[in-house]
Amino acid sequence: MTIRIVLVDDHALIRAGVRAELAAGAESVGRERLEVVGEAASTEEAVAVVRRERPDVVLLDVHLPGGGGRGVLEGLRDDRLATRFLALSVSDAAEDVISVVRAGARGYVTKTISAEDLRDAVVRVHGGDAVFSPRLAGFVLDAFADDEPVALDPELDRLTARERDVMRLIARGYAYKEVATRLTVSVKTVESHVSAVLRKLQLSNRHQLTAWANERRLV
Repeated sequence: MTIRIVLVDDHALIRAGVRAELAAGAESVGRERLEVVGEAASTEEAVAVVRRERPDVVLLDVHLPGGGGRGVLEGLRDDRLATRFLALSVSDAAEDVISVVRAGARGYVTKTISAEDLRDAVVRVHGGDAVFSPRLAGFVLDAFADDEPVALDPELDRLTARERDVMRLIARGYAYKEVATRLTVSVKTVESHVSAVLRKLQLSNRHQLTAWANERRLV
């Protein structure tokens, strides 16, 4: 499997180094091959590149010309991409961490991370995990501790992370082939996930699934 990545950092030397490290460690992450398909040095460039390439993962610097990492996430919010975002920054300030996480980043690691750990973080984020450098995880827990508790949805909880990904894309109107391309799986795998989702939610077809997802504002 190939994980398609876009690098967003305003320093060309940093992008070159990260690109080289990701390529050098391709064999160390098992079957996952990490391929950089695009780069950007500003918020505006990043939004354009991500829209064009529709990568699996974006490695996103927090401080960028034109609005920063949060600006990238907010600029792409209405696109409803399946792309996952992993912040990679020199900053370990709590406000930076919380800002991008609230905007939609799936994780946050600092540039002191080792090449091997960075490759592992990319693979884990692509698989649906939330990944944080140890010290930063505490910031996230503290920040969200005071938030209003989120009501549990027992029906949604029946679905695995991958089934939720498939459900959201199907509910947005994507064909099975398009979902397969976006998630880097086979059409048969998508069909299997859709069947499981319909069975678990006791729905009959994708039209009912779309209505179910819209009612819960999942799309």
